[in-house]
Amino acid sequence: MEVLYGLHPVEEAVRSGARRLDCVLLSRERGDARLERLAQLCRDANVRLTLESRDQLTRLSRTDAHQGAIALVRERAFLTIEDLLAPQPATRAITKNEARSSEEFHPAHKFFLALDGIEDPHNLGALLRTADGAGVDGVILPERRAAPVSATVAKTSAGASEHVRIARVTNLVRALEQMKQANVWVLGLDERGAPDYMDFDFRTDCILVLGREGAGLHDLVKKTCDHLLRIPMAGAISSLNVSVAGAVVMYEAMRQRSRPAHSIPNPKPAAPAKPRKGLGS
Repeated sequence: MEVLYGLHPVEEAVRSGARRLDCVLLSRERGDARLERLAQLCRDANVRLTLESRDQLTRLSRTDAHQGAIALVRERAFLTIEDLLAPQPATRAITKNEARSSEEFHPAHKFFLALDGIEDPHNLGALLRTADGAGVDGVILPERRAAPVSATVAKTSAGASEHVRIARVTNLVRALEQMKQANVWVLGLDERGAPDYMDFDFRTDCILVLGREGAGLHDLVKKTCDHLLRIPMAGAISSLNVSVAGAVVMYEAMRQRSRPAHSIPNPKPAAPAKPRKGLGS
């Protein structure tokens, strides 16, 4: 059993329906419109709802940053690489706003994100929030030496972690090779790479790989990439925080993928087909 805390994470856990909620607990001392909207959402979704003291919510969540709302949920069932690559049928009715967004953003190609050892839960939460906003089709996380998808991650992501499709793998290099076998281009982000991210044509099936805070991509992961892209830096600092760098590239990919080819000025075409590297090459 896991505990989610905060208005946005709890609300998005109820909305997504991705995993079973045992109950939602709300503070009896807080009686504002936001909490009432969450309570009504729980009632509409037939989620068991109870009122508790703020002190009890603090004890259960082990933090006083719960905003008067926590949810007891079953552990997340992570996906496989095959799940990420499989076509996704529509699973629910969408709102008018979502329909409008889907009309504006309907890319023909898949775009994935892989994280090579991100250990800060705040960076992971920020990246998952951006991945959801930028229409990423799935995220790959390694099982070891990486931050777990915790309540802190859910809070930092403003609940986006409940919507993003996530696969956890034991070997990231092997997972990237599996992506290659499905004709997905592997793009690492590296300050010494080339070309600049703005010069790459993202209108192809591809996966962006981001490295560890401070250390970047592991050597074997870097060797597995088909291309290494860079973000040009005009100041004295050579690189951006990983969550900021990821957001920059994800939204450039979204910009290109949501526009006709003639509206993108001079992008370099995706590289022609070539033999895929083998594991460990």
